Order: sequence, then C-alpha cells, then structure tokens
Amino acid sequence: MLLKYFYDETLAQASYLIGCARTGEAMVIDPMRNVEPYLQVAAKEGLRITHVTETHIHADFVSGVRELAARTGAQMHLSDMGDAAWKYAYPEVDRAILVRDGDSWMVGNIKVEVIATPGHTLEHIAFMITDTAAADAPMGVFTGDFLFVGDIGRPDLLEEAAGFVGTKEPGARMQFHSVERFKKLPDYLQIWPAHGAGSACGKALGAIPSTTLGYEKRFNPAFQFSDEDAFVRWLLSGQPEPPRYFARMKHVNKVGPALLSELVEPVAVDREAIDRALAEGALVVDLRSQEEFVAGHIPGSLSVPATTAMYSTYVGWFVDYARPTYLVAPEGADLASILTALRAIGVDDIPGYLPAANLALPLATLPTVTLDELAEALSRNAAQILDVRGQTEYDEIHLPGALHIPLGFLPRHLDAIARDRQVIVHCASGYRSHVAASLLRRLGFTNVATLVDPEGRWQELVATAALA
Repeated sequence: MLLKYFYDETLAQASYLIGCARTGEAMVIDPMRNVEPYLQVAAKEGLRITHVTETHIHADFVSGVRELAARTGAQMHLSDMGDAAWKYAYPEVDRAILVRDGDSWMVGNIKVEVIATPGHTLEHIAFMITDTAAADAPMGVFTGDFLFVGDIGRPDLLEEAAGFVGTKEPGARMQFHSVERFKKLPDYLQIWPAHGAGSACGKALGAIPSTTLGYEKRFNPAFQFSDEDAFVRWLLSGQPEPPRYFARMKHVNKVGPALLSELVEPVAVDREAIDRALAEGALVVDLRSQEEFVAGHIPGSLSVPATTAMYSTYVGWFVDYARPTYLVAPEGADLASILTALRAIGVDDIPGYLPAANLALPLATLPTVTLDELAEALSRNAAQILDVRGQTEYDEIHLPGALHIPLGFLPRHLDAIARDRQVIVHCASGYRSHVAASLLRRLGFTNVATLVDPEGRWQELVATAALA
C-alpha cells in the first residue's frame, strides 16, 4: 500500500492518495479543487486514480471530487448519511456510489470501510483502511473533520455560517457519541485528519500532520469527558468566527462545483476598467503589500495582502458571489497561484486584473498611527479604538473601552462605529486591522487609521489605559 499526503497551506487542508502497488489502482480522499498534484503523483508512482471520495460536504473549500472524477473517470463514493437537506445533488450523482455506515469497497488490495461520524455535519463519515495484502486488521482511519490532532470538528457551522438555526447543540451531542464510538477502537490505529492548525473547522487544531488514536485518547480534550452535557458545553464554547463564505461552500459542494474547464480566464485590464467595475458594484481586491496599499491605492478597493498563506480566507469574508471580483496584482505575482487560491473558495467570477505597474492616478492613502499616537489618543479619549481580533483573543486581554467587532463581522455592525471622530483599528499583528481599515474606507468611513504595531506592544497600554 502507498500513502501520499497533500497539504494546502492556504486552507490548512489535508488530502490523501492511497494506492495499491500490485494492481495500480488508487483513491483520493477529500481532494482539493486543484487536482494537478494528485494526477502528477499518480503518474510518478505508476498508478491510476480509479476511486475518489470525501468525508462530508465541505464548508471551507471547493471540493475536488467532481473535478477529479471528470478528469480521470474515477468512481465517486459519496455519503448517503444525514437527512434530505444534505444529500448530494451532483449532475453525475446517479453514477456515484452512495455509502452508509458499515459499507465497504476495495481499491486493489486495500479495503475501505465506512464509519458514520455525525456531529461536525450530519452526513460525515470516516474511512477505515486495511491493507489486506499485508494484514487482516485495519491500519488507520481517515477522519476528515471529525477528529483532528488535539481537537475535534466543530458542530456549529451549519448554524453559525449556513443559518440552520437549532442545529449546533444536536450536532454537539452527535459528536459526543461519535467520540464514544472511537473510544472503543484499538489504540494503535493511525489517524489521518483533513485539517491542521489554522483551520476554522475547530478551535485548537494541532500542527502535526497525523496522530494515533491512543495518543488522542490520552491527550485530546474531547476524549476526557464521560458526561454528555459537560462535553457539549466545552465543545460549543470558544469556537472561532467562521468565515462568511462557508455558507456558499456548503451549497456549492452539495450541488457540485463548476469544472475548472468551464471557467473564463481573467484578462489584464486598465485603471479605467477598474473604476467602471467599482461604479457597477464589483469588488476590487488589492493583493499588494500593506505598505504599498498605505502609500497609494485605488479608492474603494479592499486590501487583502497576499503576504500570508491564508489570505484567500480573508477575501472569503467579504466577497459577493453574485458580483464579479477584480484584482490588483502585485509586481511579479504568480497569477496562476492566485487564481488557484481564490477558486479554492469558489471565487470563480474574476473577469480581469490590474497589474500593479499599471496603477494610475488618482490614488488614495491609508493613514496609520504609531503606538505613541495610540497612547496619546487613549489619554485624551480622542478616538474610538476598534479591536477586530477574535472573541477568544479579546476575552484574554483588551484595551478598556475598545469597541470589539471581529473582522469578518464588521459589515453587520457599521452603526456601532463612529463617523464623527477618528477610528483607530488594531488587532494582534496589524494584518487584520489593515484589512479592516481598508474595508471601512471602502464603505464610506473617512477618518480611519490603522495601528502599525507588528510586535503587538499595544498590550503594554492595557494597564495604563485602565488607570486613565
């Protein structure tokens, strides 16, 4: 048996290829939309991708199941668990094999057994793997978004992101029973999860790629509960804010995403075209660095610097899937990589991009303040301090009197933000506050500045501000 691990840092998402060397057959689990890495590895190893599957209808990225099946002719295996609201509706679903708890199939000499693991979502399943050519007992389990290293999948996404009210507590109770089921499995089993640290599908995911069930039984907090109610309270508390695009991904992955061959490639455009697009309601995302945007940018554009691996998730907070998105591309940018990252979250309607070298006047600037200027503003109560970090971060430490609105929730709470005095935006390192300030400027706030404090020294002001 051959096992290959793939990891997309932009989404903290893991996928896997397992292959039978004897028969040359292979299966991909939880594939990304960009299927080239799987095709390349399969060709290198002399394998044919004959099967493709996933653990559930994903909410945080566009699934590559349909794409890979179209490219290779692989047999799709899709979950038939859950209620009618979360059954697959692919155009090709009549050619897929729908699987339930206890079902199994073979990939060459590799046996794949389905374990229903509802909780994160109703239809969630895991795959227990046995290399029958070498053993008569399973080696490990692909656990998807059920079990991570040091954490388990959150059960509140359907409610928090997709608007299915009243689903998070029942989901948490299902998750409890899924954990109880796994407590009875052998400790030696390897655990191959679908996400790592940085994913919003849990609250404390570890950065190690894999683990063992025995280790998780000892050290994963989810396995330390015997009381269901206590487990539910623990699981539902402290979950990070889910990006707004998650609701869109649930729909796209249920009905089947567009094939990449069906998408129109963006073309280079000029400043006049960008201004016209803005006037028509399009989103213009400036991917240049914070410093470049501060120095000069197109009024009305949103700054999401492509300087962090997970920049696409910030785009996902604010993209309008009903309207086109245009890009301001950094000097020397790899446009193909940018498109891959954005298409991974379903931003498919990108008609054009403006190369940074073609920026033309007029340009706007974005004011910044230093730590000393923030301290002065605090001492005189001369500005509204806007904290755009997550809820857990804010609960740990914050400036007294600061208005707290997590970055992605800003459009919902604009009425709480001052328009008659300066607003100084801050976060932990300056990235989120920069995005937030550009968003507020785009939405008509004129007196907005962002704190430049990459080392996070604003915390030194907390005690001083409390005494003021």
